Amino acid sequence: MRLLLVEDDPLLLHSLSEGLREENYAVDTAADGQEGLTLALDIDFDAIILDGMLPRLDGWEVLAQLRETKLTPVLMLTARDAVSDRVRGLDTGADDYLTKPFDFEELLARLRALIRRNRGQGSNTILLDDLTLDLATRTLQRDGQPISLTPREYALVEHLALQRGTVVSRTELYEHLFDENEDSLSNLLDVHVSNVRKKIGADFITTRRGHGYVIS
Repeated sequence: MRLLLVEDDPLLLHSLSEGLREENYAVDTAADGQEGLTLALDIDFDAIILDGMLPRLDGWEVLAQLRETKLTPVLMLTARDAVSDRVRGLDTGADDYLTKPFDFEELLARLRALIRRNRGQGSNTILLDDLTLDLATRTLQRDGQPISLTPREYALVEHLALQRGTVVSRTELYEHLFDENEDSLSNLLDVHVSNVRKKIGADFITTRRGHGYVIS
């Protein structure tokens, strides 16, 4: 899953982006509202973490302009904890609101919930025949036995599973699995698909030539 983090505090921007990457998210960052808005409009992120007090454009203005064209899930993250500020954020189009200081585990849980709901998934568990995908623990099991996947292999399976039955283009997979700092112009996607098939089964991911991949 690919996230956008918009935060002007350099220490928090660094620590939070690194923490999210350790949780196997692809993360793009922006240090001001205008840069964040440009990225949010150009790229279809799975979720956006948006600070309220930002230079150039504040978080509420970024959110207002974003909502004119896009429905990307947004978690506002700000030190302003007055009820009026929370109401303003939610009424402007935020999907959730978390005040600083915050617990990182709670942030992760809120992100999972936003992404899950945006994909029409009610629970953290997705059943795929004899496989069980757990979105909270980010694990895959077959008949109760864990299947060892690398972080990127898991991300691939998760993205396809959340759109089960829908063909997902190679372009979309690249955009959601890799951030701007990664080399996504090689054959990395083919390698990951091949490795997943070796571990789970040759027919687990179906190739639709000229269109993309699908988990049926």
